Amino acid sequence: MAFSSFRAWLEHLRNTGRLVDVEVEVNLRYEVAAIAKRLDGRKAVLFHRPSGVNVPVASGVVSHRRWIAEALGCTLHDLVHRFRAACDQPMPVVRVREANAPVYHQVQTENIDLLKTLPIPIHHEHDAGPYITAGLVIVRDPCTRKQNVAIHRLQVTGPNRMGVLLLPRHTLHLFRQAESAGRPLECAVAIGVDPATLLASQASTPFGVDELEIASALRGEPLPVVRCRTVDVDVPADAEIVIEGHILPHVREPEGPFGEFPRYYGPRSDKHVIEVTAVLMRRNPIYHTIVPAGYEHLLLGGIPREASLFESVRQLVPTVRAVYMTPGGSCRYHAVISIRKTEEGQGKNAILGALANSFDIKHVVVVDEDVDIYNPEEVEWAIATRFQADRDLVIVSNSQGSKLDPSTDDGVGSKVGLDCTVPLNADSFRFQRIEIPGFAEMDWSRYGLEHSFEEKE
Repeated sequence: MAFSSFRAWLEHLRNTGRLVDVEVEVNLRYEVAAIAKRLDGRKAVLFHRPSGVNVPVASGVVSHRRWIAEALGCTLHDLVHRFRAACDQPMPVVRVREANAPVYHQVQTENIDLLKTLPIPIHHEHDAGPYITAGLVIVRDPCTRKQNVAIHRLQVTGPNRMGVLLLPRHTLHLFRQAESAGRPLECAVAIGVDPATLLASQASTPFGVDELEIASALRGEPLPVVRCRTVDVDVPADAEIVIEGHILPHVREPEGPFGEFPRYYGPRSDKHVIEVTAVLMRRNPIYHTIVPAGYEHLLLGGIPREASLFESVRQLVPTVRAVYMTPGGSCRYHAVISIRKTEEGQGKNAILGALANSFDIKHVVVVDEDVDIYNPEEVEWAIATRFQADRDLVIVSNSQGSKLDPSTDDGVGSKVGLDCTVPLNADSFRFQRIEIPGFAEMDWSRYGLEHSFEEKE
């Protein structure tokens, strides 16, 4: 069973020695981000005294792949498959009354000032201002009543005003429908949700699939939701904070720059605008911030992409074993794929399937199943010893890529695939790995060496 709330997961991290409590006062301008970045991938952190606002800030709460698997109650090996299954078989949510929703402990509908209410950090040097980075933006399709959930970057530009980047995906589609009718699009921003709901928000699904129902499936039980006070949107009842509002029609205002996942800045331009109508909070709420381009940011985007990538490759290569979007490639640009090769040409087919899966994917490495795709040294070894450029290289020129990749020409660039699989007709001894017999079964305590090795994550 998955963890049911943000604070339950935080307490578990504390009890298992993976949460650092910072009791001294910290500045929301850079200092929170700097400390969280220093602990990135090793410890989560809870800042009890952010300057100016009496609300603690947590960061790095799912900054390790093993932690995410643990939060969902599955093994590391099963993580991507568990996510795929939840996307294939969503589970309905359950509506609860306001009286049974912890997020309704505090309700503010007048004199709203987000920066006086919430500890919203400034993360990077050239960021345009404070950004909400872990907010799940939830909107509803008025025709089907299905909701869409996604994380969008939100710049706080006024007491009750936020700029929002809407990429050409489902939220923007629903907004355009509302705007064409001259209506605002009602929305809610949920901050501080359980790990399953946080991960579900990043699912790549057909239009009309409600990510909160994917969250229910990941949790193994219906997600409790409650209707917002001022908008027709349902939100997780156990969320720490919910901001309600409207995405305004025919209004665009400057937003950015903002430090993004490729570790570069997204530029300043006119973006959509949210006008805030209410703020809901739990008693003694905890604010969640994600440091952009940190492991928490990359993994939340990468694992759902792996689930989608696995399916795309499986259509061409049924014997695909695993896929991995690497942190060095910002969990968007670089894919490593393991296959059990049964026919010549499958390595290149896997490359083509991966490149067709997402325009973000730029470089693909395909290896045999004996290579540990999570170990960069193993992958580099496969490239070094099983790849010949004149035979195994695939190049696609002038294709659509990520506009956030500064090496592209406004998003147009080249893609490369490396087929590092062993030819089926090769002499097997030429590719026989060297081994020391009995190495894996050695009892290192016999030699006083049991504490001399650090486990590689």
